[in-house]
Amino acid sequence: MRQIIYDVAVTLDGYIARDDGSFDGFAADGPHVDDYLQRLEGYGTVLMGRKTYEAGYAYGLQPGQRAYPHMEHYIVSQSLEIDGSGIQILDRRVIETIQDLRSEPGADIYLCGGGELAALLLEHDLIDQLVLKVNPVCFGSGIRLFGYSLRRLELELLDSTVYDNGVICSQYEVQGSE
Repeated sequence: MRQIIYDVAVTLDGYIARDDGSFDGFAADGPHVDDYLQRLEGYGTVLMGRKTYEAGYAYGLQPGQRAYPHMEHYIVSQSLEIDGSGIQILDRRVIETIQDLRSEPGADIYLCGGGELAALLLEHDLIDQLVLKVNPVCFGSGIRLFGYSLRRLELELLDSTVYDNGVICSQYEVQGSE
């Protein structure tokens, strides 16, 4: 079974973006970015919400274009309408489709974001690992790591790297939730 890995930058106070969806303030370059780009090569599929996908437009992504060319794309949205090669819009049967994706052979699944989608997957026990790139910044408010979910997680630390710029990347296996 493929694993779903939530690989995301987060502030010290638990936010993945500001209230308006922007993520300025995160360290944008350095060895932690190189390591992230290397991890991306190991994923075969990406899951993301509409807001996360559309955030790419500000960086040159065109509607319908794959954000990660080597990955299958599944965008969870009730309103996004795009024509794109290899992009699937999940507007119904979201949980069932994601469960089916997990059971298919292939490389692991990258949960790119955002917080609402992470909350939905967490509520259905569909997140296997977390890779948190904790940045030395606090936003004070914004989009929470797990959106609306208040579920408690039990995690096992698998690996952790401290970078010179203050970013700490920690990988956890989800042991359980309640």
